[in-house]
Formats: sequence, structure tokens, C-alpha cells
Amino acid sequence: MSLEVDVDHRRGAFRLQARFTAAPGLTALFGRSGSGKTSLVNIVGGLIRPDRGRVAIDGQPLVDTDRGVFVPAHRRRIGYVFQDSRLFPHLSVRRNLLYGHWFARGAGGATADLGTVIELLGIGHLLDRHPDSLSGGEKQRVAIGRALLARPRLVLMDEPLASLDEARRAEILPFIERLRDEAGVPILYVSHSVAEVARLATTVVIMAEGRITAVGPVQDILPMADAADGGAMLEARIVRHDERFQLSVLESAAGELQVPSLDAPVGAPVRAYIRARDVMLSLQRPEDISALNVLAGRIASITPTATAQADIRLDCNGAILMARLTAKSVDRLALVPGRPVYAVVKSVSFERS
Repeated sequence: MSLEVDVDHRRGAFRLQARFTAAPGLTALFGRSGSGKTSLVNIVGGLIRPDRGRVAIDGQPLVDTDRGVFVPAHRRRIGYVFQDSRLFPHLSVRRNLLYGHWFARGAGGATADLGTVIELLGIGHLLDRHPDSLSGGEKQRVAIGRALLARPRLVLMDEPLASLDEARRAEILPFIERLRDEAGVPILYVSHSVAEVARLATTVVIMAEGRITAVGPVQDILPMADAADGGAMLEARIVRHDERFQLSVLESAAGELQVPSLDAPVGAPVRAYIRARDVMLSLQRPEDISALNVLAGRIASITPTATAQADIRLDCNGAILMARLTAKSVDRLALVPGRPVYAVVKSVSFERS
């Protein structure tokens, strides 16, 4: 299934203009607060009627202002997961889940089998409990399950992890990954978290001031989305686990990487997102330092910034890394394109691919 969006909508002085296509997988809408992400999701979900445009799933229009088409929200078969779970407090988890069946009409869409959804989200032990006894992460898993049981053709997620602490986010992220990989429907996911987008997205749509400024694969677009810090993404896979030190060892084109233990089997693909601010450069391979990851590379380019800094693009055996140094450091090390260097990686977001 695919989602097509081409809309133009004005609300007071704010104007939203957006055009993109989303395939199965997870498309992240990324941008600052006020960029129009939630308004766009609400247009897709049928909560806002746009002034002009078209929204279609697999070519079937939900909105087409030229033809006078506007399918009401309750007939769109779209699963919507909000920042707060919005579960019915008087119903058990099982009855909250089964409520989704009321919206299941016709064939197609994501799986509507209760047992499959329970297994997918790992909520079998919660069925007889009520929402007030659940953690934030458990509530969101139930909310996702309820959305899936409506057999949606599309799932909308509006910052579903924003109200959760780090522990609860870590709890629910693997289930969103499974949803992305196994549900077989497009997911439109609103976020302003680079780490979430790096882990979950297949496609990134960057929004600013009501407009889409870039669309493309996460590997290409995420560094643009993280413009404040800059960075690069490495594709890697787990080659072994070091149980003694609770580390996982990864293999990438840039070299071997050691990271805190990942809950994934040997051979599993991962994404390594490395911010430019977390990369130091040395002219010689450093010794007796605490950093575990040192990668050999060659300077590909140096781009001065307006803040007495420079963005250094590194070629590490064909893989690209970014480093952000002060102009003084660039001068002191006599850095120029073509010079071999060693990248000392201080901190990395290593996530499941």
C-alpha cells in the first residue's frame, strides 16, 4: 500500500503546503514544533479538511478537493496513535483491543487477528488489567494494538513516545520496529527526535514553517534533519557479543565498532548514527585513551561555518563520517583534503535497523 499527499491549507497566518509519497515502512515527519507536522497528520487522518489538495491510499482518494471528495475520518480505516494512549479507562485491555474491531470493514489492511496482534506487541499478560494499572509504555502498546485491530490501511503516530521516560521509550521501540517490519502498511510517524528517526524510519520528510524541505531515505536525509549538530549514519551488523564487558561488536565498512550490549542476535543489521560533535580527530592513532572506537579515514572536504567552526567530511573506507571542529583546531592540525586522520568516536546512537 502507498500513501499520496498533496495538500495546501491555511490556518490564520500559517500556511501548510506538503507533497510527498509514502510506501510501506515507516515515514518520519521531522521538524521543529510549529512546522506543521501534526496539522498534516490530522489532514491525512480526516480531522482537518484542507483548503485544497488530494490524499489517497493505493490510488483511492480520501480527499480530492477538485472532485469534491472528503471521506469522513471514521470511514478511512486509518489507525491513529496519539501522544497519550487515549484508552477507555472503564474497559479492560482485552475490551480496549476488541473495540478496534468495530471499525474493521471489508478486506485488506493490517492484520485483524487478536492473537497475532497480542503476540506482535507482547501484551498477552495484560489482557485482564485496566489502563490505570499499566505503565506508559504498556498503555502505548495497547493503543497500537487497538489501532491495528481496526485493520487499517495506514497507521498514523503523532509523537507516541513524547510523554514517556527513557526506560519506557526503550521498552516500546522494539514493538514499533516489529510493526514497521511485519504489519505491511505505511506508517506516518511524527517526531522531533533524531534518535527515534535513526532507529525507526525508512523514509524521512523534513518540514519547516509549513513546507517540506527534503524527502528521501533515512541514510541520506537524517544528517540534514540534524542540521544543528550534523552527523552521518553507518550501516553495520552485529558480529559477536562480549558478555564479560556487556558489549556488542559491530562490523561496518568504516571498521569494527564496540557499543553497549544490544538485545539482538549475531548477524542482525543495525544503524550507527554518529553526530559530528561526537567525533574527535587525531593525526596519529591514539593510545591509552578511554574511547573504544577509533576509525581510520581520510579528509574528503572541509567546510567552514559561520561560528568559527568547520564541518569535516571523512572518507573511512568508502563510508562517510562527519566531524565538527573549531577553526583553530583545523589550523593547528594543518588539516587539508586528502590528509589521513583517525576519528575518535566518543558517543554513538547504535540502533536496530
